[in-house]
Amino acid sequence: MSDAIFQLTGRTALITGAGRGIGRAIALVFAWAGARVVVATRTEAAGRETVDRIRAMGSEACLVTADVGSSSACHDLIEEAAGAFGGLDILLHNAAIFPSETIEHLADDTLDATLAINLKSAFWLTKGALPHLRRSPAPRLLFTSSVTGPRVALPGLAHYAASKAGLNGFIRSAAMEFAAEGITVNGVEPGLIQTDALDALGDAFRLSRMQTAIPLKRFGQPEDIAYAMLFLASDQAAFITGQTIIVDGGALLPENRLD
Repeated sequence: MSDAIFQLTGRTALITGAGRGIGRAIALVFAWAGARVVVATRTEAAGRETVDRIRAMGSEACLVTADVGSSSACHDLIEEAAGAFGGLDILLHNAAIFPSETIEHLADDTLDATLAINLKSAFWLTKGALPHLRRSPAPRLLFTSSVTGPRVALPGLAHYAASKAGLNGFIRSAAMEFAAEGITVNGVEPGLIQTDALDALGDAFRLSRMQTAIPLKRFGQPEDIAYAMLFLASDQAAFITGQTIIVDGGALLPENRLD
């Protein structure tokens, strides 16, 4: 563990979608801050790499392979995660899918899977985690949302946008329900982050134009999201609940996007 300002020493964090990209960055940063990390991912090989990197840092981690697209799978994941280190202090739901398809051609299976993994799983995981979080001295529910849906729109991602807008509504409502028990509920809304998923948004020319339109003139890095999550998980954020932090390099600021 480092001498990070925001410490998570002695706490156990379950992070879904932690096999790559933003989820992996969050897992590594939380481990660096002293947390015991349960890495949850659908792909064992990717999850194993995250666990190995955490252990190489001298921190504790374990792997649970799970698909959060059903209530039973979410229940099993929570129980295995809580059993791994004897409790649970932080549930961070990061896993999501974003298959691109227009509304006109959107198949029911694609819509159902997107809503299940991105939104309904927040309900399932939270319900399963509550008994364990109630025993924690610093319980946290954290979610990776998006600017797409709550703030902006992209053609072909209406189903994804709806899931993330719904997730923001869940964050606010859950924060009200659990505030009396000291359980805080917050999220981060990433903008354009440099991950494998970014390539799906267009070719090199289009991505270059998108990057130029960001006031900070770069795409975000997964660590930019991870450090925002670390703050929300820390004691220093104990009086913050029902909020989301936009991390987008200022992309939402310009009134005229043609310049």
